[in-house]
Amino acid sequence: PFVTFAFDLATAVTKSGEGRYNASVLPGWDINGNANGGYLFALAGRAMIDHSGRRDPFSVTAHYLAPVQAGPVHIEVDTVKTGRMVTTMNASIVTGSRTAVRLLGAFGETPDVTSNQLVTAMPPEVPPFEECVKRHDDGNSFPIEFARRFDSRIHPDDSAFLRGETSGSAVMRGWFEFGDGRPIDTLGLLMIADSFAPPVFNVDVPRGWVPTIELTVHVRAVPVGPIRT
Repeated sequence: PFVTFAFDLATAVTKSGEGRYNASVLPGWDINGNANGGYLFALAGRAMIDHSGRRDPFSVTAHYLAPVQAGPVHIEVDTVKTGRMVTTMNASIVTGSRTAVRLLGAFGETPDVTSNQLVTAMPPEVPPFEECVKRHDDGNSFPIEFARRFDSRIHPDDSAFLRGETSGSAVMRGWFEFGDGRPIDTLGLLMIADSFAPPVFNVDVPRGWVPTIELTVHVRAVPVGPIRT
């Protein structure tokens, strides 16, 4: 039977004109009321994929100009250049009359992982998925529903923040899967890149809001299985 996953419902867009899309920022994809930056990244990415007819993001940069709460938004997409293999676009997420996020991205068709693929950055060393610590909240007094949408596992050495402690090292490693079993694709990577707890949570500094100001994601291949991050 056909299954609609939570991430796909949360990033759904409806075309309303050439380069114009309507969407809804859903509750539960936020941090204390403000939509997660990776979620907004993926929401705009969905519109850019539809506008270009390309399957995958290659490289996308987003600048976050204002927080976004749950509710209707408009996404505006403009093609900068299109070629045989790559389409480059600008996009903006507009809430009310305010531009909240601006993006520039190149999209095409990313190859699958192969044994002879050149890797310039090795993934972190992380124990097996089952040996890492489940993340249910951020260690504060209130649970974060956004974190519960995934089956995130934190490296035991980096999990002190979950106990209200610090490890003394601004490092955060672990595994990521969608909580409802959704396969991870290249659009999902845009959100995953901003979904882990901030590494600064593991050092002895006052805990506070850590907003995303700018985010760039490079996609080298279609992911396979859970993601190490």
